[in-house]
Amino acid sequence: MKEYIEERAIAIANYIIDHNATVRQTARRFGISKSTVHKDVADRLIHINPRLAAQARVVLDVNKSERHIRGGLATREKYQHRLAICSKSDEHNL
Repeated sequence: MKEYIEERAIAIANYIIDHNATVRQTARRFGISKSTVHKDVADRLIHINPRLAAQARVVLDVNKSERHIRGGLATREKYQHRLAICSKSDEHNL
């Protein structure tokens, strides 16, 4: 494996652990795809540093188990925002 890939996999794992980051946040931060984040943490890192891979996996598993909650909260916020906009426009029409 190329050295820069190993370094990236380690940097990704450290970022995930330090920031309790999701795959999407990590991908955005490093300018790579979510698939690459998964590949680096799930496949490559196990061969490079198994202990670090296990720590990152714990964070990702917690984030995965909570994603339906974050999605629900985002949807709720979206509709509350729409309701606020509609209420303001109704006030102006009176």
